[in-house]
Amino acid sequence: MHLFVDSLTNVDFSYLHHTRGVVGETWLANAALDGALDHQGMVCDFGIVKKTLRNWLDHELDHRLLVPTRSPHLTMQQDGDQIQLTWALPDGEHITVGGPAQAFALVAVESITPKSVAAWCVNELDGIFPTSVDKLSLSFSVESIDSPFYHYSHGLKKHDGNCQRIAHGHRSRIRIDIDSERSPALESQWAERWADIYLGTREDLTGEDTQGQTTQLHFAYKAQQGEFTLTIPASRCEILDCDTTVEQLAQYIADVLAAENAGKQITVRAYEGIGKGAVAFAGR
Repeated sequence: MHLFVDSLTNVDFSYLHHTRGVVGETWLANAALDGALDHQGMVCDFGIVKKTLRNWLDHELDHRLLVPTRSPHLTMQQDGDQIQLTWALPDGEHITVGGPAQAFALVAVESITPKSVAAWCVNELDGIFPTSVDKLSLSFSVESIDSPFYHYSHGLKKHDGNCQRIAHGHRSRIRIDIDSERSPALESQWAERWADIYLGTREDLTGEDTQGQTTQLHFAYKAQQGEFTLTIPASRCEILDCDTTVEQLAQYIADVLAAENAGKQITVRAYEGIGKGAVAFAGR
């Protein structure tokens, strides 16, 4: 017998990619279970399936940085609860990230893809369901978006929850209206501007250095979960004079556009992953 749960939950995270760098992402999780019927006439109670998988995905993947530990581009050291890693990029550039272990998902694969992460999850989840379940299958998909969107990563040091982790992110759509008329051109402009971007807060910037043609930016802060550090090429980052909550990101975009479009009313509807976000207004 085959049991399935589509769109079980969604996870927001970032991952390391050799050419794209640190990529903010949002995936939908879908699950299937094969097995015999138990005394209730079920393979497994839907309530157990949903609660078990949601809890595991929320704890092990959501708001973490996914690290492909078998990649040749990775150098990593772990000292107790602390992880420090360096990720090689093309042309000699690199990204370094440090923080408590709970901010990372160490995925034993060569590269992060929906298929590779799903297979790793299934292996990690082995034995978690009743014996009536013979096989667990898991897949990840992305939200179908027929308008511009961007991938961004960030960290919110003031957040009480897991958003305080310095390198987690989202795949997000955006809507921009000028005087109540939608502007696909501006949406595309921001989608390109924030393609695979790291959004850093200026007060977290601790320094920068230039080697050859590359300028590296250094960020660091202390949050409830511990101390976090990030070094990233300036070309892959945009620095804001505010925290990078979705509310302030929406207002930042609106303010920038209002300054560029004097006398116009700007409305920005910025998403944070799937089905949530903020609306900001500026101008006129």
